[in-house]
Amino acid sequence: MAATWSENKKVYIWDLTLSLCAVNNSSAASDSRHLNQSPVFTYSGHQDEGFAMDWSPLESGTLATGDCLRNIHVWQLDKGSNKWSVGSATFSGHSESVEDLQWSPTERSWLASCSVDKSIRIWDVRCGPQNACKITIAPAHSSDVNVISWNKLEARYIASGGDDGLIKVWDLRQCRLDKPLTTLPIVAKFKHHSGPITSVEWSPHDSSVLAACGEDNQLTQWDIAVEKSDVAEDEPDVLPQLLFIHQGQDDIKELHWHPQLPGVIISTALSDFNVFKTISV
Repeated sequence: MAATWSENKKVYIWDLTLSLCAVNNSSAASDSRHLNQSPVFTYSGHQDEGFAMDWSPLESGTLATGDCLRNIHVWQLDKGSNKWSVGSATFSGHSESVEDLQWSPTERSWLASCSVDKSIRIWDVRCGPQNACKITIAPAHSSDVNVISWNKLEARYIASGGDDGLIKVWDLRQCRLDKPLTTLPIVAKFKHHSGPITSVEWSPHDSSVLAACGEDNQLTQWDIAVEKSDVAEDEPDVLPQLLFIHQGQDDIKELHWHPQLPGVIISTALSDFNVFKTISV
C-alpha cells in the first residue's frame, strides 16, 4: 500500500501489488492493468491540501496525515472487512500548517508533528483531541520547522530541520508530561546549510548518524557521537560532526537511507536523483 497527497485536498490509498509484480516479472510488465489503477480508498475530509503523512512502523495499516489548515487525521485499516476508516478526532494543536509527521518507532500510539508555527508536538492518539498533545517544544526553530525524523535505534532522539537552515537533535527523556509546554535543551545543533532544510533522516544502521539536505543544493551526513577532540586541529573551521557533503544536484527535496544496505542513500532533486554510498558511514 502507498499513500499520496493531492492538490485537490484529497489523500489516496493505492495498492501497488500489480506494479511491484511488473517490476519483478517481465511477463507481468506487459499487463497494462498496473498502469491504469484506481485508488482503493479516497479521503476527502481535509479542508485544505497538505504535505505531511507517515505510516506507523508498529501498527500495520495505520496512517497519519496533516494539512495546511493545521489539522491531523489518523487512519486505520480494518483487517476484517479490509475497509479504511478515518477517526472522527481531529488533532489540531498547531496554529499553522503541519509540515511533517513521524510515528514513534517504539510506542504504538505516539505521534510527532512539526509546523510552520515553529513548534514540534508529541501526541498520544489514544486520547481525545483536547488532551492528546503531551509535549510541545516551542520554539523549536526561529522559523518554520519543515521536517522531523524519529530515531529508530535510539527512540529518545528526534531530529528537526527548519527554514533557518539549522539541524537540531532533541532528547525526549528531558521532557516532563506534567509540563506540556517545554523548551528542551538541545543535544546537537548544526549550522552548515545556507538554505532551508528540506529533508532529514536518521541512519537505520547507526544510531548516532543522520543525513540532511537543503535548498542550498547540498546533502550532508552527521555523527552526533563525534566530539571536538576527535578532529584534527588543522581543520578548525570544519564542524567535527560533519562526515560528508554531497553536491551536484539542483534543488534537493528528499533523501532516504537504504533499509538493507548500510550507508547507501538516495536523494531526489529537481535535476535528477542520485544513489550513492560514502566511505564515511
